[in-house]
Amino acid sequence: MTHPSGRGAREGRPAPPFAAPDTHGATVSLEALRGVPVLVVFVPFAFTRVCGSEVAALRARHGEIAAAGAHLVVITCDSMMTLRAWAAAEDLPFTLVSDFWPHGDIARSYGAFQDADGAAERVTVLIDAGGMVRWTTHSPRGVARDVDEYLTAIHALEAAA
Repeated sequence: MTHPSGRGAREGRPAPPFAAPDTHGATVSLEALRGVPVLVVFVPFAFTRVCGSEVAALRARHGEIAAAGAHLVVITCDSMMTLRAWAAAEDLPFTLVSDFWPHGDIARSYGAFQDADGAAERVTVLIDAGGMVRWTTHSPRGVARDVDEYLTAIHALEAAA
């Protein structure tokens, strides 16, 4: 999956670096997460039906993702305050990152930004402990992704290590 500019998350290539605030303003950076696999899940908007179903599925399976050794990071172009309210309302145990300002920079660097509505597309990227993209998936707007696919990719990465 590649952004028209040629940027984007490409399997076998280094993951684009990022640093942005979580729900409490603390900076989350890919560099600081180095040493463990990172599952980056872009979602278009907080508090929407499909995004809500996706984070509910991630919440339900978060223990399995963590037990497989991966750190889960969900990224939206929503503000930090919106994500804080969403995390509280949905009781989300994983990291939510705001790509609000500069608006959509992280999503753009991963080839996941949609200019038409200023939001991320439904893109998921699995990054290994060394910072290399090992797996990606994408689903169209309105179609939830399957957490089982994430776990299959994480376990395949774990087996290859």
